[in-house]
Amino acid sequence: MNLAATTTIQGENSIGVEAIFELLFQELRQSTKASEKNCHDVAMRITAEVYRICSESKRIQASGAIESSAMTLARHRLSQCLRYHQLGSNRGRVDLHSTLSAIIYRYINPPQRQLSYQGRLTIIEDFLQSFYLEALNAFRRENQLGATYQPHTLLELAEYMAFTERYGKRRIPLPGRQQQLIILRAQTFSQQQPPETCVDIEQAAEGSTSEADGAWEDPAVQRLRSAMATQPEPEPQEDTLRSVVITELMSYLEERQQTDCADYFTLRLQDMSAQEIESVLGLTPRQRDYLQQRFKYHLIRFALLHRWELVHEWLEADLKTNLGLTPQQWDTYIAQMDEKQRSLLELKQQGQPDEKIAKTLGLSMAQLQKRWFKILEQAWEIRNSLVSGSGASTHE
Repeated sequence: MNLAATTTIQGENSIGVEAIFELLFQELRQSTKASEKNCHDVAMRITAEVYRICSESKRIQASGAIESSAMTLARHRLSQCLRYHQLGSNRGRVDLHSTLSAIIYRYINPPQRQLSYQGRLTIIEDFLQSFYLEALNAFRRENQLGATYQPHTLLELAEYMAFTERYGKRRIPLPGRQQQLIILRAQTFSQQQPPETCVDIEQAAEGSTSEADGAWEDPAVQRLRSAMATQPEPEPQEDTLRSVVITELMSYLEERQQTDCADYFTLRLQDMSAQEIESVLGLTPRQRDYLQQRFKYHLIRFALLHRWELVHEWLEADLKTNLGLTPQQWDTYIAQMDEKQRSLLELKQQGQPDEKIAKTLGLSMAQLQKRWFKILEQAWEIRNSLVSGSGASTHE
């Protein structure tokens, strides 16, 4: 590293940035399993930023502890980058979006508009999309990258997301106070929103029959009519249910702090191969296999216990269709049950609430859930057994 070997941070004490670069480079290689060149480039950019900040900060220069400050700053930048890398592409974006949304929520308030919670979230979404582009341009500028640079690897994406969070939180000096940059941007964005316009949807759809009625030339009405004319066809019920299942499963994994399983699931939804998943997540084949098995465990718990009704409706294997079993499979299935299992199944088919079923059968809710899980698991195994001609299912 020629630049790092020759450049020093000047001050009362001086520090060769070679030590900082080596620390960052080795930590990135050990923690991310990214390529050597990728780790080298990211380490170089963080090192250069640390050098610039320590050189320009009067507080650090006057502290007499430049070496300590530089090392602390480097470790902080590294930890931010690794945190987003560990979250992965999908969870990282969600985390960044949530963090920035929470900061600006109360400042997104267009004049003369009483926004609902959902309405405010929509405007926040519009604002953040433009802010992400601004942050990317700032990242290119401050790191002397080309105008077409885009993060391509997971490590580069983590670096960019960490930068975007810091960029939004930068303190901008104002008369008598300081304010975070993203708040100033959000306030300006809100003030530039057009005033709310009331439009009669039916009349907008039909159009005006009176030439004197110039209100229908209003741009807001024209936009509404255009949107109504180009409104896409509604999603098929199957696609809608699939989207709900995916969303619920992601929430289930996140609530249980299974972010690595959520990352794995996201990549599987993109039809990535095992080798591609290992490359993106920085895993060995053995680590990926372990993660896959852990994901399957949570998937089965979700499908057979947590949201079994939703999943079975999507699979067209609910109670109305005998859990998706053929008549022959259903007879085999019922024959395998004991008396208590049959009673439980019959009460479920009658639509009885769990509380009433538990009381009828003299079970606690935990015992009821455990028995029902076993019943659904047996049906799952029959549907995917060799009897069906498909072999044991490995589908996720």
